[in-house]
Amino acid sequence: MSEYDRPSAPAGALRLHLNENTGGCSPAVFDVLQRLTRQHAAFYPDYDAAYAAVGDRLGIPPEWLLLTNGLDEGILATAAAALRDRTRPGAPQGITLLPAFDMYEICTEALGGDVVRVPLGANFAFPKTAILAAVTERTRVIFLTNPHNPTGMPIARRDLIEVAERVAPIRVLVDEAYADFGGETLVDRALIPSHPNLLVGRTFAKAYGLAGLRAGAVIGSPDALAPLRSIVPPYSLNSWAAAALPAAMADRAYVEWYRAQAEESKRMLTAACDRLGLRCWPSAANFMLVDAGARAAAIARGLAARGIQVRDKSKEAGTEGCLRITTGVVDHTRRLVSALEEVLCAAGE
Repeated sequence: MSEYDRPSAPAGALRLHLNENTGGCSPAVFDVLQRLTRQHAAFYPDYDAAYAAVGDRLGIPPEWLLLTNGLDEGILATAAAALRDRTRPGAPQGITLLPAFDMYEICTEALGGDVVRVPLGANFAFPKTAILAAVTERTRVIFLTNPHNPTGMPIARRDLIEVAERVAPIRVLVDEAYADFGGETLVDRALIPSHPNLLVGRTFAKAYGLAGLRAGAVIGSPDALAPLRSIVPPYSLNSWAAAALPAAMADRAYVEWYRAQAEESKRMLTAACDRLGLRCWPSAANFMLVDAGARAAAIARGLAARGIQVRDKSKEAGTEGCLRITTGVVDHTRRLVSALEEVLCAAGE
């Protein structure tokens, strides 16, 4: 069975390996957290304000929303709801792309399902035809990510909707963990009610800087969310996350600042890769995939020696020779580019 690779980083290292918000959370969020008391730790949280704030920010009624302990819990609940469905014949299967976020495969296998991996097309193109061809009577759920992880490339909204429509009633979870950077979303008042098999995942770890508080959400019609509500524990979201969400949703200027920082960082890293002879792909997320070929592992080690952690994906299927690098705060990206130049210079390249 697969297990999530939880990479560590030395204290004080620049963390460009987990797609976190490298600027931290909004100051308004930190102010709220500092005002919490011993009673907030002792009492079960109330979620009304959090649901109202997130629903308002996404433009949906709260009943279309399920808050979760990080989006990982939403993925797990989606897999559980889908794989326990015995209305269709055969041993249950889940479909994911290759490469993709590990948790889709991990959750499917942990709950007794088989995993079907559909490779991305040439140059990481979205393999819509191959996904549809992979669907059988055993298929219970399809996991997709937009923008995609680990490539950062966006998937056309019309293609995602077409997949959901053509495979119905099979569940489709579209993970929009990076949609705050990419712009396009399926969280739509007109779309959600007319697609009862569609679920949309969101996280507040990336643009909002709440990764350490573990706050995510699944969006869908009330009927689509009902099976997940019976699985997610009643107090899964902790008091600190519940208190932070309203403040995070209200501080739109902070999110816009971080999004602008990510855009500038992607331009800087793209220019550096062009100058240094490294290939990279356009990204709609807060990270970029860089093809360093046979040098990838050595570059990752060289950056680590200079206090910068990047994600070495070079030995994983579908991302051979590649590094995934967070593109967040511009000053951090300047430090990365300088270190990357040092590493390649030291190697005589």
